[in-house]
Amino acid sequence: MDRHFTLLVGSVLGASEYVADAIAEALRTRGYKVTILTQPDIDDIDEDSTWFICTSTHGAGELPDNIRAFAAQLEDEDLNDIEYFVVGLGDSSYDTFCYGAMAMATLMDKGGATLMADPLHIDVLHHPIPEDRAVEWLEPILDTLD
Repeated sequence: MDRHFTLLVGSVLGASEYVADAIAEALRTRGYKVTILTQPDIDDIDEDSTWFICTSTHGAGELPDNIRAFAAQLEDEDLNDIEYFVVGLGDSSYDTFCYGAMAMATLMDKGGATLMADPLHIDVLHHPIPEDRAVEWLEPILDTLD
């Protein structure tokens, strides 16, 4: 399989990194090449890779610090050749639930990227081990890619 996935991680406390690691393991098990970037920069992404954005939301609906500069890079970028997935982590007791993931999807869409599946918004109140929920969501999607 020659599809390559680049996981772009936005994380404050580490949960998004655990989710990205679980997604990466599921992808590698299927034979895909995977790169994880915890300090994403557009210049570090293989131009032929499929993007997998995995981010939490911080504060009053903001992106985590480690992915903010990357989001700014996307502002005026032509992303027409990019295929992507989005996984967001959040707490539904906040009215800004998964705003970080929604903000990233908006930037991707504005740039013309192609969303490959409906975004997954994981509510940590209902899924205390969010990586399990992410892999459960991903498995049937991978069946369509093989």
